[in-house]
Amino acid sequence: MIHAHMTAWFLALVLFFVALGLHKSGKEKGAKIVQMVLRLFYVLILLTGFWLLFSININIMYVLKAAVGLWVIAMLEMILIRTKKNEKASVLWIQFIVAVLLVLYLGFSLPLGTYLF
Repeated sequence: MIHAHMTAWFLALVLFFVALGLHKSGKEKGAKIVQMVLRLFYVLILLTGFWLLFSININIMYVLKAAVGLWVIAMLEMILIRTKKNEKASVLWIQFIVAVLLVLYLGFSLPLGTYLF
């Protein structure tokens, strides 16, 4: 399940940048389709993440990682919305970078993350 969760995250990030590029190039119909597929990946991320969270002995650090993961998803969606509306999103980009770095640190430093290697 860990690999499914990580694959969903990776594909979501790729789809995010594809949708962002389509928005910037003015291809709104394609961007909307990619954004809807991205939202499906949000659901997959949430399902696999909750499955992982509840399949272990819940520790406060895992709950913190889940909260930061939700923060990353929120930033992805808000950046796309602001880009679509041609509004400034620099504060959201900073939050996104901080949240991604934090979730990666937590994900790979917690004991469940060490099973990947």
